[in-house]
Parts: sequence; structure tokens; C-alpha cells
Amino acid sequence: MAQPSVIEIEDHKKIAISLFNRVWDLMEKPDRTREEDLQMIHMVHTSRFHWEMAGKPVNLSRGEWQISRVYTVLNRAEPALYHAKRNLEICLDHNIGDFDLAFAYEALSRAYKTAQDEENTQHYKKLAYDAAELIAKEADKKVVLNELASV
Repeated sequence: MAQPSVIEIEDHKKIAISLFNRVWDLMEKPDRTREEDLQMIHMVHTSRFHWEMAGKPVNLSRGEWQISRVYTVLNRAEPALYHAKRNLEICLDHNIGDFDLAFAYEALSRAYKTAQDEENTQHYKKLAYDAAELIAKEADKKVVLNELASV
């Protein structure tokens, strides 16, 4: 595949960020329509694709995290687990820790919860709590702990 030009890279980043934020807004919308659910799926995968073109491993990890989260919101365990596992794999392969590693474990816990696998839910929740203890910034740690409380 040909490398995108500098201008194209910036365009990929803008699109990835814009879609990530739009997906987040839809995830939080309490009365989403079926059509909005489908748009959310398409947008989250498109955002991840654009990070593939222009981002770093941490961006790919966060993209996989968001895809997993969308599928848990939609109560679709299999794709949620697939993308949560990819998220963790990217973190481990690239030595991404701190906030992102804790969220990788959170994603797995949430995905297993969606799959009604309580043993793995608790296993990954514990790993997420353990990873959260190593987060450098207190504000980031608080975000992770708040999310874990909702699993």
C-alpha cells in the first residue's frame, strides 16, 4: 500500500478524531434509533481505519477499545470480545501501559460481562484495577475506576 502524503495524513487524523467523538456522543444517547446504532458501528470502524492510516499504536489500541465498547453497548458479545482482545494485544505488543493498559483490561471485563461469562469478567476486572494502581495521573486513574464501577 502506498504511503499517504502529509496532507492526507492530517486528513486521516481529522476524520478519525471527528468520528471517534461522534461515536462517543451516540453511545451516550439514551434513545438511539436502530439507524443510529448502525451508523455508530460504521463510524467506529471507519475511525479505526483512519487511525491505521495515520496514527500510532496507541491510537490503534484506543480505536479497538472504542469498537469493543460500541459492541457492548449494543449487547453483541462476540465482536466486543474480538476487539477487546485486539486492544490488549496491541498494548502488549507495543509496551503501552498506564491508562491504556487499564482500559484494555476494562474492555475485556465489559465484553465478558456482555457474554455472561462472570469468571472472566471478574478476572479482567481485577487486572484492570491492578493496572489502574500504576496510572501516573490521578485524574486518569479516576476515569478508569469510574468506568470499572459500571462493569
